[in-house]
Amino acid sequence: MNILDIIAKKRDKNELTKEEIEYFVKGYTEGMITDYQASALVMAIYINGMNEREITDLTLAMAYSGDVLDLSSLGEVVDKHSTGGVGDKITLILMPIIASLGIPVAKMSGRGLGFTGGTIDKLESIPGYNTNVPVDKFIDNVKKVGISLIGQTLNLAPADKKLYSLRDTISCTESIPLIASSIMSKKIASGANKIVIDVTCGSGAFMKSIESAKELARVMTKIGELANKETKCIITDMNQPVGHSVGNILEVIEAIDILKGKYLPEDVKNIITELGSNMLILAGKANSIEEAKGKILENLSNGKGYDKFVQLVQNQGGDISYIENTDKFSKAKFILPIIADKTGIIDKLDALTIGKLSVYLGAGRMKKEDDIQKEVGFVFNKKVGDKVQKGETLGYVHANDERKANEVLGMPLYDIK
Repeated sequence: MNILDIIAKKRDKNELTKEEIEYFVKGYTEGMITDYQASALVMAIYINGMNEREITDLTLAMAYSGDVLDLSSLGEVVDKHSTGGVGDKITLILMPIIASLGIPVAKMSGRGLGFTGGTIDKLESIPGYNTNVPVDKFIDNVKKVGISLIGQTLNLAPADKKLYSLRDTISCTESIPLIASSIMSKKIASGANKIVIDVTCGSGAFMKSIESAKELARVMTKIGELANKETKCIITDMNQPVGHSVGNILEVIEAIDILKGKYLPEDVKNIITELGSNMLILAGKANSIEEAKGKILENLSNGKGYDKFVQLVQNQGGDISYIENTDKFSKAKFILPIIADKTGIIDKLDALTIGKLSVYLGAGRMKKEDDIQKEVGFVFNKKVGDKVQKGETLGYVHANDERKANEVLGMPLYDIK
């Protein structure tokens, strides 16, 4: 068996065997297969696709290319994952609520790259919060307070890390077999036995159309079934940012305000109840979607979700005075209003545009080693479907560079009709 024959086989639209896929994953992870050879195979997969059995074999080979967590001592762990988006602070809101309902939350999250934000960057906006926790401490944290959210600091799915970076450099990111195997390999390696996946769909997501989102969801559900990991996929809208805030500190503040019961944006409510209810059912904590949604909203309104968030932050070294009083968070140097240029109804607030402009302001990174400015981003008072008057303030740009802020204000952030 050699890599040239495997490349030629997929190039010619033939099915790869389990052994050939494992040979490739092992060889590439260990450096025996070169980047240019891996690129050739990845491009062949991108063009010619894979069947469900091939995708599952690729997923499992990547999942077991490094460490695999054993979370069996925690009981029934249900993990949650999002395929990425703009303003996505759902983990910060939902996972403490899930933990407050007696389901252990042991979650590893990533940093933001490109226009999509990362949960770890948001958590590290809280002074003192430690995302770099050893596995034994990670598990002990869950046993102690029911929840731990940390970064992917372990040798989890190293093959996926290499392939993910490679795909990004050869324009092979938007491939359902490659996206599905990437996501599911990390979830399997992370140790959860049941998984709920938020498949975002729209301008600010990998899947731009509902058809492609449904196909990705179907493939990941099938992978979970074949890998003996019960998996539920929920498709959510990512045509406009989630909630009202985009940017690390701004999203943390919004998540805290929601957990405190100050307000609850309709899109955030829909996402946390849809994802959360399916998590409760998979964990055996509810018998129906309606019952589960009621429990989610109850523990949001009674403050138990907020209390669990405070426990999480305190247990991992964070300064809870920032949670109790969000005015303590650092602020951008320039906070400039976005003014409506006419009267009408907001027809569009494009997630992709906002995501890219957030990166331009410094809220995101284009390379993993890039620094980010935690204070910058956007806060939107109005969203799609809202009526506005000419001269009304639609939101604010938060920036540390006045020139950039004014450039962003010159962009068509809203479509008003």
